Amino acid sequence: MKITNVEVVLVDRPAFSPAFVWRKGVPGSDGPGISGWLVIETDEGITGFANAGRGIILKDYVDRRFRDELIGQDPLNREYLWERAWELDRIERFAPNLAHVVDVALWDIAGKQAGLPIWKLLGGYRESIQAYASTVTFKDIPEFLDVATQCLELGYPAIKLHAFGDARKDALLGQKLREHVGPDVPLMYDGSAGFDLMDAVYLGNALHDAGFLWYEEPMREFSVTAYKWLGERVRIPLLLGEVTDGAHMSAGDFAASGVASALRTSTFLRGGFTGAMRIAHLADAYHLRAEVHGFGLESAHLCMAIKNNTYYESLVFGNPIKREAMVDKNGLVHAPKNPGVGYEGSWQESGTPKGLEKYLK
Repeated sequence: MKITNVEVVLVDRPAFSPAFVWRKGVPGSDGPGISGWLVIETDEGITGFANAGRGIILKDYVDRRFRDELIGQDPLNREYLWERAWELDRIERFAPNLAHVVDVALWDIAGKQAGLPIWKLLGGYRESIQAYASTVTFKDIPEFLDVATQCLELGYPAIKLHAFGDARKDALLGQKLREHVGPDVPLMYDGSAGFDLMDAVYLGNALHDAGFLWYEEPMREFSVTAYKWLGERVRIPLLLGEVTDGAHMSAGDFAASGVASALRTSTFLRGGFTGAMRIAHLADAYHLRAEVHGFGLESAHLCMAIKNNTYYESLVFGNPIKREAMVDKNGLVHAPKNPGVGYEGSWQESGTPKGLEKYLK
């Protein structure tokens, strides 16, 4: 099999509604923009798709670098092409949230050729998994508690906070939330890199006292040393490596430092399915968890393939909140069934993005 054509189809993306933030002063949802679908065609009539929220940037990457690199290659040589992307990254410094797109499309091709969903192609570990409700930032503690009640009523068994970005206010929220939901509901906290070391220590100890399961990215992840100091000062397990550059290489530093109780992995920020699985296997070698970051089809595939992952992350926003379509009334996400990533199956419900119809056989 050979790659015969590589294109980017640009699609108008409406504003996310209702808008939200991750913490005070940090944007969360996007306004209107242009997303991009990467399309990789082959001489056997199999077409791979992958999506990126920044379509104009993706098109520039493809027009200047990726098209010439990919045409004529065997799309099943994913390891080789993943390494070629890293070679190009040394000069280009690709945006981490775009470098994964080629790998996802190549796995889509492989799954379709094999007639298997990607989680099966990756090995397959489970066919369903619990989802936790991952909140956006709400206006005050009473609203957070109201949203927590809704989460439990909708079947979510666990809740993760994206809170205010104020260490003392977030500590109080953690205490109030624990009192509100009782001792048995797993709670997690994501700091969205909002703190310095002193505030991260204060908040981490407060969350430990409130019985939180993990403490995620309280500081920027550029300094493994700073995180090692944090780990020496708090008892709560640290979940690290969500947005730092370097895929499994930077994840390896967090593991080697001894500070991480779990590593983050994803297609979106960690190098596609290939990079995500490298992190998962690296973590497993040290008896660390590899918790999957983000929601959607790609994350669902990873959740079914990675043994040392414990939850699917399901975003909840607005008030009243809605349960994500992929999550059932018992708070479970089930394994995708369509070959490849399975975008085409979702398009049957939501409509094929304009411009992609001609690529569907």
